[in-house]
Amino acid sequence: MGVTTGIDLSAIPFWGRPQDERTAAFRRLRELDRPVFCYENKVPFIKKGNGYYALVRHADVTEASRNAAVFSSEPASNSIPDLPRWLAVYFGSMINMDDPRHARLRRIVSRAFTPRILAKMEEDLRRAAGEIVSRAPDSGDFVSEIAARLPVQVICDMMGIPADQHEEILQRTNVILANADAEYSGIAVDFDDAALNRRLPVARGLLKLIGAGRGLSLLAQRLGRERRRHPTGDLTSLLVNGEERLTTQELGSFFILLVVAGSETTRNAIAHGLKLLTDHPEQRELLLGDFETHVPGAVEEVVRYSTPVIQFRRTLTRDHTMNGQDYRAGDKVLLFYNSANRDEAVFADPDVFDVTRSPNPHVGFGGPGPHYCLGAHLARREITVMFRELFTRHPRIRAVGEPDYLLSNFINGVKHVGYTW
Repeated sequence: MGVTTGIDLSAIPFWGRPQDERTAAFRRLRELDRPVFCYENKVPFIKKGNGYYALVRHADVTEASRNAAVFSSEPASNSIPDLPRWLAVYFGSMINMDDPRHARLRRIVSRAFTPRILAKMEEDLRRAAGEIVSRAPDSGDFVSEIAARLPVQVICDMMGIPADQHEEILQRTNVILANADAEYSGIAVDFDDAALNRRLPVARGLLKLIGAGRGLSLLAQRLGRERRRHPTGDLTSLLVNGEERLTTQELGSFFILLVVAGSETTRNAIAHGLKLLTDHPEQRELLLGDFETHVPGAVEEVVRYSTPVIQFRRTLTRDHTMNGQDYRAGDKVLLFYNSANRDEAVFADPDVFDVTRSPNPHVGFGGPGPHYCLGAHLARREITVMFRELFTRHPRIRAVGEPDYLLSNFINGVKHVGYTW
């Protein structure tokens, strides 16, 4: 077992604490000589696991990410407990697979992310971002009015999904990533250990989750069947035709992954970015003084500093020793990207927001290795384009008040944050 501390990363209230308190807690964990071990919560209807080691140092996160033969993404990487079949049917996408299954699916879906295709999308991105910003009121909720709009529109346009379904898709993604947040999950209880054992509210939340996943999967599957009969050249057509193609089930799972991962990461980076540039006016002035020079570094720093995806899981395939810690076959580890991105051993003044930071070897898009985010380049382009539109049209735009954060140990989400220009 790892060392024990007074910091319980499995305790849901921990993830509702202020961000600076959580940052300080992870700093203390990095100072330990080996990873802390955390026990899992008991959740009704889902088999409880033994627990996991929390990998909080940059060196551990990157080494485990590279070594997929030992640190496996199977049976689940996006869930601390193993997913039961009735959840895995919707959420068991390629991020929960190792090679060769993972390599096959990644090879097929990578058709959507070639440099040629992304270059063709640039004008569409600019037009979409410009329309979103021009329609936005002078003040309001930045997430719902602006940040959440672009990534959903881009992904739906790629897949060939009509505009009248975009809002429904956005709402379903909120439910899927609700985690412990009552606003999206519908589980309106105090999430202490006792509350987690209350079967009725948890059952309602799980049914809502299944409904959201099933709805997205069926939408994609219907579209896939249509595109097999009548290809149009959109991404769905590319994925379901040709010598290598996705099955109907694979298409449904991939769409859930694409719309959830592709929209949530980008929208949260955009929302965090506005807040950070409001709170650090000197960095904002630097960026706007020479936008094209500094925006690439600003995007990387926003992703590092905010780390929209907090963690993913890996499972040991065999006994292994890494950086002085012994692991046994079957052990779980969580790769805490938020902590690795503040590691003092890698980043000078890691708690300082600096758009000129270089080098910036953050793991905000996952660690190096086979599961590095396939859509990282697209996400960077979306954030860049949205920042350009915002600060060109409304150079005085700023966040108002404190954000309303998602209660989650998986996504560092901003549900709401006010803005004005």
